[in-house]
Amino acid sequence: MKPIGFWFAHLHQALESSLDRILAVEALTRRHWQVLNTIDGGDRVDEALSPFGEHQETVTDLRARGWIDDRDGLTPTGREAHARIKTEVGKFRARVTEGIGDDDYRTTVGVLERMAANLARE
Repeated sequence: MKPIGFWFAHLHQALESSLDRILAVEALTRRHWQVLNTIDGGDRVDEALSPFGEHQETVTDLRARGWIDDRDGLTPTGREAHARIKTEVGKFRARVTEGIGDDDYRTTVGVLERMAANLARE
């Protein structure tokens, strides 16, 4: 059995590259997806995404596409695009968790949270 570090790194790379391929169809990055989701969720982009670094260039790009209005809300075109992408991301997430029950998923996430907390105490 390979150690958890191997599987974590392998899964991280697989998740990133798979999501990148899905978003590339729309010429988007993960940051674009974060901004769209943040706005769709009713949160302010500056507050919600500040831990992830600079995002203004992404907002500017989405505005140029006509997906975000001057008040940082989704335009009708932006809502359509978000819904379309959200469907594809939902299919991706379903594929990732195929054959994994809710209890197993929660247990796995809980274990990873505990491991991260253990390392944060160092």
